[in-house]
Amino acid sequence: MATAAAQAKQTKKAAPAKIQTFSWEGLDKKGNKVKGEIPGQNITLVKAELRKQGIVANKVKKKAASLLGERKKKITPLDVAIFTRQLATMMKAGVPLVQSFEIVADGHDNASMRDLLLRIKSDIEGGNNLATSLQAHPAYFDDLFVSLVESGEQSGALETMLDRIAIYKEKTEALKAKIKKAVKYPIAVLVVAAVVTAILLIKVVPTFQELFGSFGAELPAFTQMVINMSEWLQTWWWAVLLIGFVVGVTFSETKKRSEAFRDAIDRFVLKLPVAGDIIYKATIARYARTLATTFAAGVPLVEALESVSGATGNVVYKNAVNKIRDDVSSGTQLNFSMKATGVFPAMAVQMTAIGEESGALDTMLEKVATYYEDEVDNAVDGLTSLLEPIIMAFLGVVVGGLIVAMYLPIFQLGSVV
Repeated sequence: MATAAAQAKQTKKAAPAKIQTFSWEGLDKKGNKVKGEIPGQNITLVKAELRKQGIVANKVKKKAASLLGERKKKITPLDVAIFTRQLATMMKAGVPLVQSFEIVADGHDNASMRDLLLRIKSDIEGGNNLATSLQAHPAYFDDLFVSLVESGEQSGALETMLDRIAIYKEKTEALKAKIKKAVKYPIAVLVVAAVVTAILLIKVVPTFQELFGSFGAELPAFTQMVINMSEWLQTWWWAVLLIGFVVGVTFSETKKRSEAFRDAIDRFVLKLPVAGDIIYKATIARYARTLATTFAAGVPLVEALESVSGATGNVVYKNAVNKIRDDVSSGTQLNFSMKATGVFPAMAVQMTAIGEESGALDTMLEKVATYYEDEVDNAVDGLTSLLEPIIMAFLGVVVGGLIVAMYLPIFQLGSVV
């Protein structure tokens, strides 16, 4: 009997019931008519949940799906960060874990995230702990996240640990947003410049070319060059698009499949003139923030470094952290190992040394992380301020140059007349 029950439980765990949306009508505790929608696995469980809320349901039915189906957005790391903060807040307020999941799920606009939270809640109700339930969804909760939750559960301070994880996730996502801000703006402007230039060359320049044909005079070299570019682009525009598409797909697939190619990109971006410095500071901040969070959670330093190596986001620092882990496991102090790699700034090494000597390593590492996060923020703001006039000047030269090239023959014709 026990074996059969265990098998049944495993089968149920392997194929969890699908969460659906039900519409309901009924009476509340005061006898007032109320209605609404609620997610659940079946009508029986939905009615039981409504009874818990003091509602007598007269009518419960599965909500009919629209022809296009419910639009589900992709679950982003920011969604996970917000969920972690909400769960930490609920548990600090004394709300039970299962009920916290219900409240957070009900208030989430993203249907995909809501379904994920309800599946995790069902696993917890089935007897699993939070870490095990999260581990079943590695696409959204990585090993570092799960190990920190597990550490919090074992120490009996889950709400405190969730608060630490929430801070870590929020800082990490804020850092990513700053990097994206530094990259997106110039790329967007360059794309717009390329589109505008293509439109001028394909649509506007031919009109002027017909006009110049009636002049019967030799065109200026600059104008002739622009006309030649226009003719070439009109003939080969499809080849330009095809080459761009092929290059983009090849780059994406090679990056996805080749570890050596990804490593080469990681090394290259650190050598870029301005962006490389921003990425360098962001990597140091991510290293310090991750190590501070894991070490403060009570994870041994060697195990914490194993988690940190995968969170640095750059192969240069991943290899450096792996070397540090080997050195520390053999008895070398962390600050000596960091200095020996030659890739960490002196300030970070000195702060680490102070933390080791004073017994406040996690505090010192948090200060390092905060310092370099601020440095990234200032660098991004400075880069944006510097790029704005440069980009405006670039657009002026490109668009203005095309316009001047088209009107130059007209100006010369006027001077001859």
